[in-house]
Amino acid sequence: MNAGEKQRTPWIVGVSGASGTPYAAAVLRGLLDAGESVDLVVSRASRLTLLDETGIAFRDAHWQDDLREWLARGADGKPGAFDADVSAVRYWSAGDLAAGPSSGSYPAKGMLIVPASTACVAGVALGLSKDLLQRAASVTLKERRTLVVAVRETPLNGQTLRHLVALDDAGARVVPTSPAFYAGATHIQDLVDFVAGRVLDAAGVEHGLYRRWKGELGGSTPGE
Repeated sequence: MNAGEKQRTPWIVGVSGASGTPYAAAVLRGLLDAGESVDLVVSRASRLTLLDETGIAFRDAHWQDDLREWLARGADGKPGAFDADVSAVRYWSAGDLAAGPSSGSYPAKGMLIVPASTACVAGVALGLSKDLLQRAASVTLKERRTLVVAVRETPLNGQTLRHLVALDDAGARVVPTSPAFYAGATHIQDLVDFVAGRVLDAAGVEHGLYRRWKGELGGSTPGE
């Protein structure tokens, strides 16, 4: 890096195999719209989920084209719903344990795991580091950086709840992917954007993804 050049300090976004790829897309769009740089890790299991939920095959060799197509798709599955500029994204293969985010010396603001499967939650809570997603999360915790875990599962059993408590004790922010209705949702995208907005809230990233509560009843009436 040349003298005076600003160091790139991205948010790491990990996408696990849980259902909920529209949540990940909304979070990624929110980060990019906020002018943030992103390092993206897509797990092997999440590729199957993405293919099932969107029909998009995410390929290492063509990740920019596949990511652009994914982020342009709305939560209802319609293509071309959003403009998607992915120039601020750097992609790392989940099997690359020598990647930048595997080291604490790699500069990063923190990490968002969205959606987080129960297997992913367990792996991070136990420090397994079986792939780059889990390793990057472990690094985030040990470096005392922000880690947001957007868990997507129901119902939750005792084992998973204990893992989530362990993550909370370690300093992570646990955000269930539970949409609210006070923001006046009229479309599936509104519900997805609410969850994505709460993930970004937990990370301290500014956004305009949902209508915030102002202490006034009736504020959620559609059209107001």
